[in-house]
Amino acid sequence: MPINKIFSNFKEAVKDVQDGAIIMIGGFIGKVGMPTNLIHALRDQGAKDLTIISNRVGGIDADVLFEAKQVKKAIASAPVPASRTPISPFEEQYLAGAVELEIVPQGTLAERIRAGGAGLGGFYTPTGIGTDIAEGKEKKVINGREYILELPLKADFAFIRAYKADKMGNLIYRRTERNFNPLMAKAAKITIAEVDEIIKVGELDPECITTPLIYVDRIVKIPGRKA
Repeated sequence: MPINKIFSNFKEAVKDVQDGAIIMIGGFIGKVGMPTNLIHALRDQGAKDLTIISNRVGGIDADVLFEAKQVKKAIASAPVPASRTPISPFEEQYLAGAVELEIVPQGTLAERIRAGGAGLGGFYTPTGIGTDIAEGKEKKVINGREYILELPLKADFAFIRAYKADKMGNLIYRRTERNFNPLMAKAAKITIAEVDEIIKVGELDPECITTPLIYVDRIVKIPGRKA
C-alpha cells in the first residue's frame, strides 16, 4: 500500500522533532527559498537544544527559534547580515555564550551537505588553509598544494522549500529555491517539504524533477497557494 506523504498542516509535520535534533534549513539570505512555515511550526512545537545547519541562521524568520531559546548550536556560512540594527536574537545569544557557532565557508558548506547525502566520508579542500577554519583539522599535501579534510554534514530532519510536488514526493523548484534545498533533501533522515502546489503523479515533467521521491518523506501545501 502506498505511503501517504501528504500532511494536512505544518504542526503535524514537525510534531516528532525531538529535543537535541539536528535540523537543516534550506534557503540563502532572508526569506529567499526558506521554509518559513516549517520554521514557525517548529517554534510552536517547542523542541529544545537544537543544532541548526543553514546558510544563514540569524535574521528574518529564523530569529523565532532563537527568540524561543530552542537552539544550542548553529552551523552556517553567513550567520548574520553584515550590518543590522538592532542585532538579532542569535547574535545576542552568541555574544552571551548561550549558543555555539561553527562558521563554514559557503562552498564548503554546500559540499559537506552534498557529501552527507552521497554517503561520502569527507573531502579535501584548500579553502580555509592559513585561517582559523583549518584549526584542528587533518591536512594533506596533494600535488604540492596543502588541503584540509572536511567531514560530511547529516541531519535528523531537513526543512526545505520547493515549488511543486506530486503525491509521491517528487519535487521541482523555482528560481532561488534551488540554492541549498535540493542538497539538504538528500542529507537528512527525514525530509519535510513545504510547497506551493501538490499535483497528481505523472503531471510533473520527469526532465524537470530535481529531487526524486526517495528523498522526500513529508509534504505540506502552503495555505492559500494554488490547489
